[in-house]
Amino acid sequence: MKRNLTRVVSAVLVGGLLWSSLLWAKDSSETDGRVRGQASAPVTLIEYSDFTCGYCLKFFKDTWPRIQARYVDTGKVRFSYRDYPRTDQGPGLDAATAARCAGAQGKYWAMHDRLFAEGGRLDKAVYLRHAGDIGLDQAAFERCLKDGRFTKSIFEDREEANRWGFHGTPGFILMRTASGPTEKEPAVAIPGAFPFEMFAEEIDRLLASAPR
Repeated sequence: MKRNLTRVVSAVLVGGLLWSSLLWAKDSSETDGRVRGQASAPVTLIEYSDFTCGYCLKFFKDTWPRIQARYVDTGKVRFSYRDYPRTDQGPGLDAATAARCAGAQGKYWAMHDRLFAEGGRLDKAVYLRHAGDIGLDQAAFERCLKDGRFTKSIFEDREEANRWGFHGTPGFILMRTASGPTEKEPAVAIPGAFPFEMFAEEIDRLLASAPR
C-alpha cells in the first residue's frame, strides 16, 4: 500500500519533468546553506516545510533523526530544506526569515533546529534569544529580519512545492542527485509526515538501483 501511494503520486509528476529538471539545475539551497550531507550522495531528499506545522515538527522529532543517522551521516542521502509558510504573513514566514538570516551568517542549521525545538512557540523574542545563543551578530540579524531580503525566495520555495502538487506541509521529494528526475525514474513524492519505514523503503529502492 505504501509503495502504491508513492508510485501514483510520482507518476502524476512526470508531466512536470521539464520544469523539474530546470528546477534541479537552479537549486539555490546548495549555495545558501540549507543542505545537509555530502554533495556526492546518490540520493537527494527535499523537504517543503513550515516551522509552525505540527506534522513538520513530528517529522523533525521522530523521523528525521533516523534518516540522518542511517542515510545522511553515512553519505547516502543529501537533504535539502525548502520553506513553505502556510500563510503570507505571521510566525511561519517570520521563522523562515529568521532561519535564512542566521544562514546569512553561516548558522542556518543551528537556527533551524532550535526553531523546531520550540514546538511552534515562535516570536521575535525567541529568534533574538537563539541568535545570541548561536553567536550571531545581533545588529546584523535584526536588520535582516526587518529588511525582507529573503521574502521573495521563501515564497518561491512555496511556489515550487505547489508545482510538485503539494498544497500543505510537509511534503517531500526523493530523486537521484546526479540526474534529477527522468522519464524512466521520476521523482517520488511523499505527501506528509509518513513513518520512517516508508522513507527507508523508497530510499533503499533508489540506492539499490543506483549506478555503481
